[in-house]
This record gives sequence, C-alpha cells and structure tokens, in this order.
Amino acid sequence: MDDEPTQPEDSKLTRSKRAWAHEGRFLTGKTARPETERLPPGQHLVKNWPVLDLGEQPEVSTAQWRLDVAGLVENPRSLDWNALLALPQTERRSDIHCVTTWSRYANDWKGVSTRDLMDMVAPKADAAAVMLTSYDGYTTNLLLADFAAEDAVLAHSWQNEPLATEHGGPVRLVVPHLYFWKSAKWLKRIEFIGSDRAGFWEQNGYHMRGDPWAEQRYADD
Repeated sequence: MDDEPTQPEDSKLTRSKRAWAHEGRFLTGKTARPETERLPPGQHLVKNWPVLDLGEQPEVSTAQWRLDVAGLVENPRSLDWNALLALPQTERRSDIHCVTTWSRYANDWKGVSTRDLMDMVAPKADAAAVMLTSYDGYTTNLLLADFAAEDAVLAHSWQNEPLATEHGGPVRLVVPHLYFWKSAKWLKRIEFIGSDRAGFWEQNGYHMRGDPWAEQRYADD
C-alpha cells in the first residue's frame, strides 16, 4: 500500500497538453462567478461525454478493485467493493468542466460522499491536502477544502448505470467545482498529506488548483 506510484509513460496527448500549457492555449482572460454564470469562461457545451486518457484504460473488475485511504488519518482503511457499497450512498447532480474547453451539464452521480469518507478515516489536524492515485499510475492533488466540497463524491454510477471503464469505472472522484482533470479516474489510493504537492498534470504545466471560473488552466508564470 505504501509503494510509490508509477507515473504514466509520455504520450502524444501528454506532449500536446504540455505544449498547450506553455502556449497558454484556450485562455480568454475572462472571469466568471459560479453563483451567477453556469458556463465558465472559454468553455463550450457538449451533449456527449468525450473520452480523454493517457493511452491506457485499466480494466479493473469490482472483484479486484480496492481503495486504500492512508497518510495523515487516524483510521487508515483499505476498502473492497462490498465495503464501499456498505458506506452511506449519496446521489448528486453536477456539471463537468474539462480543461480542454468542453462542458457537460446535469450529470447524475451515485457513490460515497468525500465528507462521509473523511468522517470514517478522521484526517489528522496537520492534513492539508490529498494526493489521488489511479490504477493507470495517474496522480493529481487537491487541497483538503476542495476534496471536502459538499458535492464531491467517489462515484461508481453515472446516469443510473455503473460507471463505464472509459469514464473511470469502477470508481472515480467527482469534484465538480474544479476542472475535471482533478477528478481522478480508476481511483486506487487517497493519501492525506501535510502540504500540497504536484501530481501528473501539475508537473506538466497545469495549475495546482484548477478553478474553471478563474480560468486556472495552467501554472502561474
């Protein structure tokens, strides 16, 4: 459980998005407020759900799946599928905003609220952030306050169906108020950490937080 994650191999998508970060691609310089505007600046609506990954879609059955929750917590846990389903189940409806400029409205999720997960593991007082690790080796970071957002959920279902592999099933994180690269697919490990540190895309030129309404697509110069 304490093994260091293996980072995904460099890919055409990685190289392209690294170049976008260097160029500041898609930036409009505008700002918006989520309480008054539903579509963040620079975004366009889609009705389908585009698939983006790093070239690998790990096939993890519910029988094989396990989520380790570790780090700065009082009660570390390693959850199998039955243990996840035994936790309180939450339903949420939220929008998706991808850093590649598409947004999709009104997605229905079912899973475990991150707040319920935190109640179970009890983060220590010095926990300030989380590092998420996926079954494909992907990592991304979140401040604890963002991870604990009211509508954040460890989702196993979308639109009343099991979450498809291509979209991160069996389980992915959904944090709707941030760009969707922060909502790690194929979730394998959640580590509570004492200070924020960069994950995969954050090491490749993307913003440490990723607020769509502030257009935090890329790292500050």
